[in-house]
Amino acid sequence: MKTYNSFHIRTEVVFGPSLLERLHAYRGQKVAIVTDAFMAKSGPLDRVKSFLPECEILVFDEAIPEPPVETVSKGASLLRDFCPDVVIALGGGSPIDAAKAILAVVRESIMGRKIPFVAIPTTSGTGSEVTSFAVISDPANGRKFPLISDELVPDVALLDPEFVRTAPPKITADTGMDVITHAIEAVVAKGATHFTDAFAEKSLELAFEYLPRAYETGDDMEARDAMHQSSCLAGLAFTSAGLGINHSLAHALGGRLHLVHGRINAALMPIVIAWNAEDPETAGRYARIARRVGLDVPSTRAGVRSLIRAIEALNHRFAIPSTLSGLGVDMAEFGRIRSEIAAAALADACTAGNPRKPSQSELESLLARIGG
Repeated sequence: MKTYNSFHIRTEVVFGPSLLERLHAYRGQKVAIVTDAFMAKSGPLDRVKSFLPECEILVFDEAIPEPPVETVSKGASLLRDFCPDVVIALGGGSPIDAAKAILAVVRESIMGRKIPFVAIPTTSGTGSEVTSFAVISDPANGRKFPLISDELVPDVALLDPEFVRTAPPKITADTGMDVITHAIEAVVAKGATHFTDAFAEKSLELAFEYLPRAYETGDDMEARDAMHQSSCLAGLAFTSAGLGINHSLAHALGGRLHLVHGRINAALMPIVIAWNAEDPETAGRYARIARRVGLDVPSTRAGVRSLIRAIEALNHRFAIPSTLSGLGVDMAEFGRIRSEIAAAALADACTAGNPRKPSQSELESLLARIGG
């Protein structure tokens, strides 16, 4: 049994002016780019390619939300035949997750040769550019499941806020609330340390200040840059500290009911915080978060309530419903599969990091509270 903690950062995080010049290091090499159709057609792909002089480039642009195993298999086959010197993921969490899974397969078949992995996020939400997590779906069986391995962590992350300048308000809000979920869960997770707290709490300071600004004014590049860095900081925190049942429930609900990940995370947060805060030590951590983001904390319990109210206020501001019915879920179908969703959440890898150990009946109770 491991009796010690450790913290390490595997990824070179690049930010600041002219950061795409970092790609010049791959001049003249064979470069595979994993992205989605929108990125391929709307300009970001061409911008990236302009910083890859004299390169032979293969583009796989079929990544879709919650990449299915079939997409991973197809992409891996193409990249294996191409035999790239470097792989670049361009997009939000889904293209980066697809690239992680594809590259994992390719690396297994090309033994003994290191293939550098560069991630360029185009949303400020998942933190996938620095994490050991990827979420893959199995539509045929109505499941989505996290992959967790240090081998999935990108070698380089390029945080260019220009790629998120045109993100619409709804996407900005959904992904931004995912950042807040990541950071809050990292603070209270079983694997939290002073090191992970430093990243998570700074992420929350930035998100609470700058997410409303990025939502209201997409061209506010100070806010965009702050949220891009907030997302990365949260990713650095939770990839070491772990997550919890907020994400377990979101994975299970999203897999069966096809809900937007950040949006369902946001709706779940007040309910999960209230349940976890029944543990006094965890309540103290939530109160510390509340104090860190400038909320009124005259006592621990008051701090927990302040944090919940602040999240509910953000959800209201961003028009994120607080119930599954508000999110458009067929409640009759939900009633039929609620126990199955709870079982999937209980088995989810994120549950092990939660500060309180839930039973299936307790998860079903939480699901009933968000039903509406």
